[in-house]
Amino acid sequence: MRMQFGFLAVVLALVFVHDAQAQVGRNMGVVNPNTAGESELRGLPNLSSALVNGILESRPFLGITELDSFLSASLSEEQRAELYVRLFLPINLNSASDAEIHMVPGVGDRMAHEFEEYRPYQQIAQFRREMGKYVDDTEVARFEQYVVVPINLNTASDEDILSIPGIGNRMLREFKEYRPYRQIAQFRREMGKYVDEDEVARMERYVTID
Repeated sequence: MRMQFGFLAVVLALVFVHDAQAQVGRNMGVVNPNTAGESELRGLPNLSSALVNGILESRPFLGITELDSFLSASLSEEQRAELYVRLFLPINLNSASDAEIHMVPGVGDRMAHEFEEYRPYQQIAQFRREMGKYVDDTEVARFEQYVVVPINLNTASDEDILSIPGIGNRMLREFKEYRPYRQIAQFRREMGKYVDEDEVARMERYVTID
């Protein structure tokens, strides 16, 4: 019995560590406009073939407001709100403006205030814990799809880095090769050896140097 309890404690500890490390929220079906394939985009509400082609040609979008500005020429506010339930560029919990936070589907004034109150966030696990004071686990999990806490380039685990949308094992290796990073300009310069400026800018949204 004592051995079983000890084993259970180890398992629970590992689960907690796993949850604490993930910096990009768990996704349950929200499409990222910068990494989605054409077929994924065509299945989303209010996106015509012309808009799908426009998204593919205009990306990467460096923030949800940039995407919103692009779509506002063709879609009404109501149409965009319906679309953002399924298509969204996660906001940086530590730097997002009030307007960006209000673009998260279902976030009203009260929850926007709570999103901001607990800054700076160090981990997604902190966001889950704090938002769990106000809404149930299902709603926290739904919100989590739309947010990100940037990872520390010098200390992030492999799991942290791979949680960045569109990052595979090749870029994981390059992220780690140039540690320690002393400034974000170094990250831009080194990653620019492997991908173009647009892709460097896209990846930069998810990283920080403390």
